[in-house]
Amino acid sequence: MKEVKIEKLDNQGRGICFVNNKITFVSNALPEEIVNIKLTKENKKYNEAIVTEYIKKSPSRVDSPCPYFSTCGGCRLLDLSYEDTLKYKRDKLKEIINKYAGFNKDIEVISSPNILNYRNKITFKIVDGKYGYYETSSHKLVEINNCLLASQAIQNFIKDINHLDIKNGELIIRSNYNDELLIWIKTEDDIKPDITYLKSNHKIAGIVLNDHPITGDSSFIEIINNLYFTVSYDSFFQINRDICSIIFNLINENITSTDTILDLYCGVGTLGINAAKNAKNVYGIEIVKNAVLNAITNAKINKKDNINYMLGDVGTCLPKIKDSVDTVIVDPPRAGLDNKTKETIINFKPSKIIYVSCDPITLARDLKELKEYYNIEIIKGLDMFPFTHHIETYCYLSKKEW
Repeated sequence: MKEVKIEKLDNQGRGICFVNNKITFVSNALPEEIVNIKLTKENKKYNEAIVTEYIKKSPSRVDSPCPYFSTCGGCRLLDLSYEDTLKYKRDKLKEIINKYAGFNKDIEVISSPNILNYRNKITFKIVDGKYGYYETSSHKLVEINNCLLASQAIQNFIKDINHLDIKNGELIIRSNYNDELLIWIKTEDDIKPDITYLKSNHKIAGIVLNDHPITGDSSFIEIINNLYFTVSYDSFFQINRDICSIIFNLINENITSTDTILDLYCGVGTLGINAAKNAKNVYGIEIVKNAVLNAITNAKINKKDNINYMLGDVGTCLPKIKDSVDTVIVDPPRAGLDNKTKETIINFKPSKIIYVSCDPITLARDLKELKEYYNIEIIKGLDMFPFTHHIETYCYLSKKEW
């Protein structure tokens, strides 16, 4: 056990101190706090530790409303006021973007209209009939019977998970604007869910066992900014509807009626369909089959006949596009843009790039390469994930004139 002073928070929301001149990451510790710690992991370059005693607490510390906060690790900033979490994310985003991409202007972080009950999707692990989340960086289960970040419809369902009869596996629960639930069970168990009970107590849109619906549908409808989206059980969709709505509005500010848009990693078509109402044409590319099928349906139900979708990777699909592309919209996974995609975008020479990112590090890496050809006009942070260390970022880039 050792007494230390916490210097700052790292990019994952952990406290930073030094033990024998080695950087040490401390869970559940805030800047300026003096704490006793116990090392839990020692590596050549860093240590990991937990707090055993708070000697002097930060004035910014608040009592977490979550009973699982100290062990779960999912909402790592729930011991800070919401205003302080926004400051942390603003400073973090500015530091990363400036360090790696050379953008040193102030960056606004847009707050989430709902700071609790905002998640429309959660994933539970189920082990020996017990369900919850894994502790950070482990496979140790933390049993959960309530999650403050989840929508109220999901919270109401959690208490009835036992009626699914799962002993071991994974459970994904999604909710929509109408509090309907889409349940995806992944298990090797021979289960007999009490469907009658579940449907009488919850709005069940569908239950999918592995990849086969056992009741209802394998998708449901979501609504954002008066646009309708069919979302399959295995398709990506933004987990915070309010922030998704704000992203739609930001994109619309930078689309004109003459634009031909290339929507990469288009998922179920959300960003492209939103942009289509102001654009000339939209081409969407996605590698997940169900997501493309959803996107095609979504274009139809929103009466957007200026959109074409392609199933496959970027390298295969892009050569099929013969139009001159004015604007590229990208919303990649956490890994960011691969080198081939970046090269392809640069060769297409669009006049505008709209980049929506869920990882500041990979975003900054990509911006560093793109800024050779593009000016970074706008960067805004969006608090898609309140009380976690994650942040969504909206970027607007314009082609440099040579």
